[in-house]
Amino acid sequence: MQQEQRPGRRTVLGAAAALGAGAVVLGGGITPAAAAEPSARRGGHGGSYQDLPVPTVIGHRGCSGSRPEHTLGSYQFALDNGADVIEQDLVPTKDGHLVCRHENDITGTTDVASRPEFASRKTTKTVDGEAHTGWFTEDFTLAELKTLRAKERIPGTRQHNTLYDGRWQVPTFEEVLKWAEEQGRKRGRRIWLHVETKHPTYFRKAGLGLEERLAKLLRRYGRAGRDGHTFLQSFEPSSLQRLGKLGIDCPKVLLLDDLPTRPWDFTEAKDPRTVADLITPKGLKWVSGFAQGIGPWLNLVIPRDKDDRLTKPTTLVRDAHAAGLILHPYTMRNENSFLPADFRRGTDPNAYGDVFAAFRTYFATGIDGIFTDNPDTGALARADFVKG
Repeated sequence: MQQEQRPGRRTVLGAAAALGAGAVVLGGGITPAAAAEPSARRGGHGGSYQDLPVPTVIGHRGCSGSRPEHTLGSYQFALDNGADVIEQDLVPTKDGHLVCRHENDITGTTDVASRPEFASRKTTKTVDGEAHTGWFTEDFTLAELKTLRAKERIPGTRQHNTLYDGRWQVPTFEEVLKWAEEQGRKRGRRIWLHVETKHPTYFRKAGLGLEERLAKLLRRYGRAGRDGHTFLQSFEPSSLQRLGKLGIDCPKVLLLDDLPTRPWDFTEAKDPRTVADLITPKGLKWVSGFAQGIGPWLNLVIPRDKDDRLTKPTTLVRDAHAAGLILHPYTMRNENSFLPADFRRGTDPNAYGDVFAAFRTYFATGIDGIFTDNPDTGALARADFVKG
């Protein structure tokens, strides 16, 4: 997922396509006629993703609204507070271990900048066309990375999360798999994960291909099949296709940024298609050839106007469902600074807005799930919505 509500990490190329009109937004909600019937009022946590409650609540980097992201503490808090699925982002270490970080640049999410023994490793790298200066996981062995401690990424917004700075290490994906097994035994059901390959083309060119390492771990822990309780996601179609060719049959979700952007593997391959092309009926049919779902930026579902207010929903939900794809858009957060202007309360950007109304509005479009930094809020909102 992108770092903030606005995209901006992907290279922008091409022109934006016009969005189709859908249901009308009225008073912070959507007219009932516009809402697709929630396919899972079914509820449950069976082996198929079709058995999950809908709308599915996906803990974005765990419960990153309450704990520093991508820590075992964040994952545990998400699971304990209503998340149906827990997300991990994967990047490699120098010696080839997969660890859970939103980015390979760990400057803002660990205490590495305060560690004099690693001062000389600060460098500038170009990742997917953008220059970043800091410290990067691929320059550390796992043993070295394990000496660091995780911290809150946006302390100015989530000052309360800084209470937990230094409490947890950076987890390996294998540690998360073991944690999920343990939690599954305690709860009498397997724990669903939503796993993203980060910058797969960049890492493959660096000799640290993600997919083979991920496939090996999924097989080792019985998560490589359709009933493996694992979604696989990427912004790069070729990463999902590669996983499929490796025999990994988990449900796959193609992540989609803003309309004029291109997946980085498209840029490398000189494929001119943009996200605007991929969300057309033709593009969605192509996606359905290797994926079972899409993870669009929320503004692709309901755009915002120049005043940051919601406008009319697009036809994306209808079109994706017609192509046999589920939708897991990103990312809902409680703070005013991330919410559409329709749902903000007061003038403090870090205060919570009317997030229940925001969830209700997005749920009413017929989406199948949603990534949220606050799965406890999302679970309550889903219960209200399903109750009607």
